[in-house]
Amino acid sequence: MNAHVYPKGCFFKSIDDIKDKHITVMGLGLNGGGEAAVRFLLKHGAYVLATDMKTEEQLKPTVTSIEQDKSLDKERLTYVLGGHRIQDFRDADCVIKNPGVKIQGNEFLGAAAAIESDISLFLQFTKAPIIAVTGSKGKSSTVSAIHHGLKEAGFNAFLGGNITVSPLTFLEETNENTPVVLELSSWQLADLRGRGLLKPKISLITKIVPDHQNWYGNMEDYIADKRLIYADQSADDFMICDADKDELGTGPKDGGSWGNLFAGESKAKVLRYSQDRLDDSQYGVWLSFDENNNLEAIARIPGKAKPTKILGATNVPGRHMRQNLMNAALVLYLMGVEPEKIQKILGEWNGIPHRLQFFHQWKRGGNCSQVQNAPADSSRSGDCPQAQKSVAAFAQKSVRFYNDSCSTVPEAAAAASAAFGKPVVCIMGGTDKGLDFEPLAAALDSKNPAATAPAALYLLAGSGTDKLLPLLKERGAAYNGPYNSLDDLLAQLKSDFENPESAAAANDTVVFSPGCTSFGMFANEFDRGEKFMAAVKKSF
Repeated sequence: MNAHVYPKGCFFKSIDDIKDKHITVMGLGLNGGGEAAVRFLLKHGAYVLATDMKTEEQLKPTVTSIEQDKSLDKERLTYVLGGHRIQDFRDADCVIKNPGVKIQGNEFLGAAAAIESDISLFLQFTKAPIIAVTGSKGKSSTVSAIHHGLKEAGFNAFLGGNITVSPLTFLEETNENTPVVLELSSWQLADLRGRGLLKPKISLITKIVPDHQNWYGNMEDYIADKRLIYADQSADDFMICDADKDELGTGPKDGGSWGNLFAGESKAKVLRYSQDRLDDSQYGVWLSFDENNNLEAIARIPGKAKPTKILGATNVPGRHMRQNLMNAALVLYLMGVEPEKIQKILGEWNGIPHRLQFFHQWKRGGNCSQVQNAPADSSRSGDCPQAQKSVAAFAQKSVRFYNDSCSTVPEAAAAASAAFGKPVVCIMGGTDKGLDFEPLAAALDSKNPAATAPAALYLLAGSGTDKLLPLLKERGAAYNGPYNSLDDLLAQLKSDFENPESAAAANDTVVFSPGCTSFGMFANEFDRGEKFMAAVKKSF
């Protein structure tokens, strides 16, 4: 893919330049970025045309939100929904591009005189120190933990970017003393190529695995966009990247690792993160075990050569989540937060929605008062079907449900399956985005000694599931489904919980970690997570 390079700087030299410009916002959307751009531009006196391939009915929540805001001058706003018109791009002074639209070969963007994004506008106008995070796994959890830690430590910090909050919504609240944490997707980074606007005080690249291969077609183009996060950093800045080997078959074609590639070409001070102790010559953070065999994180940073504990016990499950938290802890340490305070703040953090989010507990037999009130050794007949079964096996046990809907790559689902240190009931599957499902199949294989295979596996239908199924069959791995709806899947799961002969019956943990993208059955991963939680609460 020939990467598009934008002109240096920004079309708007100051916020005052926005006044009376004719600006087309491409992609009004439902996730906040397009709406934030419209609001920001109207506020600063532009004539705005909002266009989207979706219809007005599909975009009703966004349109209603804008129309009900009496502070906006809607006489300067025009909607063109349900399709694009070439003249709206050709005649505009500037187009604000949605990051999910490829610029290569796009006739509409090709007609634009100038193209910006909500991220490029923010970076042009803010004076805030930037903490920028990208990667394949753990971005959202990491940025959320960093932001939480900064706020709890007393910083007036902000969080935005790919986490569905446009930084334009808080631009005018920022200054030199308000750190801003930005989660940046590879597409958002690509929209900054050549501009020279992204100069983070701290950049962090989380674990790299294949992702968005239906968009890129190869890892090299995907990584080329990730590398933009540190491209314009200086020797006064920090860059944090992986020190461990890449997962088998996912690293550079010519050998080495992506982390070593990043570290070798960055001009910033490089720190590494690892599952094992770092070499004494390296700065960074690693996981270790204390004298009581409890997992902790130890860091060494420039100016403080002595290794220091910065993370102890945490509320979030899983070694992969612990890695996200240790990276967040390292950022807080670089920002001057004392190690003891970091341990307390992040140790009490409960995680974020849609990332191994505990949201519901079901007491078996809870809808049957006869079973609820029965002695543990009793068995009653009557109107309640559960009463014919052992109360000890059902009524006394609770099942905890976790929503990990933002698991959109197979490796993330594999990590979620192993996060609890015991077999759990897993719900997976969805739409493919050109990824290899071999790592997930290996993690679900009960004959694999290196895996924590699920106690029971339930699959939602989709093109990604279609790729996973033959891999499971090759291994003789058991599964249920695929199901064409959440309701059908949950009905079967509940029936299995009430059947002492089923694989799920004796388990107390259910994890929804699709490992696939959401499109087809759901609008996006957030919609998928919300619908899953609502369906569980209705069914259990």
